[in-house]
Amino acid sequence: MNESLRRAMLHARLREEDVATRLGVDPKTVRRWLNGRVPYPGSRAGLADLLGVDESDLWPDAGGPLTARIRPGQLGEVYPHRWAVPRDVWTRFFESAEHEIGVLGYSAMFLAEDAGLLSILVGKANRGVRVRIALGHPDSASVAQRGREEGIGDTMAVKIRNALALYLPLTASEKVEVRLHQTVLYNSIYRADSQVLVNQYAYGISAAHSPAFFFRQSESGDVAATYIDILEKIWDSAKPI
Repeated sequence: MNESLRRAMLHARLREEDVATRLGVDPKTVRRWLNGRVPYPGSRAGLADLLGVDESDLWPDAGGPLTARIRPGQLGEVYPHRWAVPRDVWTRFFESAEHEIGVLGYSAMFLAEDAGLLSILVGKANRGVRVRIALGHPDSASVAQRGREEGIGDTMAVKIRNALALYLPLTASEKVEVRLHQTVLYNSIYRADSQVLVNQYAYGISAAHSPAFFFRQSESGDVAATYIDILEKIWDSAKPI
């Protein structure tokens, strides 16, 4: 029995079902963790952050780079799949922006199809927040390559064109701009001021089923700044529609 984990969950007033929902795992998995099984590194990081404790407090013998004391200052929640990121997390993420919102991906279709989240982007733009959306050029070699890797072929280009139809009305606001890039991406990046959500890409797996990580800028590290710099470089090379 992992008594440290049990006490941390009691202190956070979270049940097994609550933890399972937040981390996108089965409640039986959480029960196994309570019974002493050590989670994989990504789950350890997400669980420690959810409970507001250090990994080393819950699993002192697990080791690994994420147990370092500087980790909580940079790495926020960790999700095994992008689809496991709760909608209210996306809502709070974009609503927190006061200066800058950025979206970098191939289609970011899940966001384009969510009228509520698009409404948040419009509302932020109307209040002076800069909103920039960079999607893959549907006729580019990089989009064709990604379509082949995911096993969906030309459907990737179709998704981008459909997403554009949903994003372009936002450009009625002078604070919203949409561009097309031809870069081979290794991840999608979503920015809200100094916070970023990074959706990593895995070969043969759709972005929705790939892991997602939250990073925030801090004095102890520059992980978030690295991804923001990547977003800026690709934006500069992208072409306005």
